[in-house]
Amino acid sequence: MELKRKKVLVTGSEGFIGSFLVEALAQEGAQVRALVQYNSFNSWGWLEELSCLKDIEVVAGDVRDPHLCLELTRNIDIVFHLAALISIPYSYLAPESFVATNVNGTLNLCQAARASGVGRFLQTSTSEVYGTAQYVPIDEKHPLNPQSPYSATKVAADAIALSFWSSFQLPVVVARPFNTYGPRQSARAVIPTIISQLVDKRPHVRLGEMRSTRDFTFVEDTCQGLLQLARMEGGLGEVFHIGSNFEISIRDLFQMIAGIMNVNVAVSPDEQRVRPSGSEVFRLWCDNSKLEKASGFRPRTPLREGLCRTINWFQDGANLRRYKSLLYNV
Repeated sequence: MELKRKKVLVTGSEGFIGSFLVEALAQEGAQVRALVQYNSFNSWGWLEELSCLKDIEVVAGDVRDPHLCLELTRNIDIVFHLAALISIPYSYLAPESFVATNVNGTLNLCQAARASGVGRFLQTSTSEVYGTAQYVPIDEKHPLNPQSPYSATKVAADAIALSFWSSFQLPVVVARPFNTYGPRQSARAVIPTIISQLVDKRPHVRLGEMRSTRDFTFVEDTCQGLLQLARMEGGLGEVFHIGSNFEISIRDLFQMIAGIMNVNVAVSPDEQRVRPSGSEVFRLWCDNSKLEKASGFRPRTPLREGLCRTINWFQDGANLRRYKSLLYNV
């Protein structure tokens, strides 16, 4: 499917991945309607940094409102659904908020997309739905084992979207990225946490569990994977991974970042950053072969290169000022 001149809705567009996806879609020549969460400051988040802002339609609202969702999806060809609450620590404190946004919001959008005759619905999932790997690399047949309220709501949201394919033939594809990183990422994530503390010259970097492993994918590659899922024929009612097929421990990741930045700093364990014992996901390693076989897509950015680009962005004082390295951001 050609994306040029397609009418596309991106929910969660003001966020980290969403803003990069809007940029990529604009470059493809798509007509983008970007949903940002309503706020009284009239802030459009990271969209305000984009040079293509004049070429997109920005709408403020909330996926928790079914009537708004219906208006959003009118005359839309493709929906990229990224709007979600994503902080795992915050989901321990406010699980009902996660159900309202991630589960009910997805239901609202599926209902609206069905009523509006949307041609393709991309549901954005997360590798957290698998919990600690039972085998590696993790393929799309791996059992689901949500270990946090956040991941439980994403399991539910994915199931709702897939049920709309089975029940109503809503053309749903589930994209399941593993750990995306890059410029603009929230301070709650581990890579911005490490970099911001190092750039800020803290005497000790404070981190949580360092034995865990993750599969990191640069944000531009994640977005290209999403675009490929929108373009390709078939795949309806299926799940596709977007990942690098490479795992690294948080300890080794820290050492790599510190080495790139030429900084020698000790790590101090921070108990408030450690998940409850039964909730820690110790291993995530992506098998990305299904998407490659279906579309030819593979991420292009090696981890070291992506980290260098991310570090350069954080070293810009204007960007760093957005982050509070002393605070643990849930």
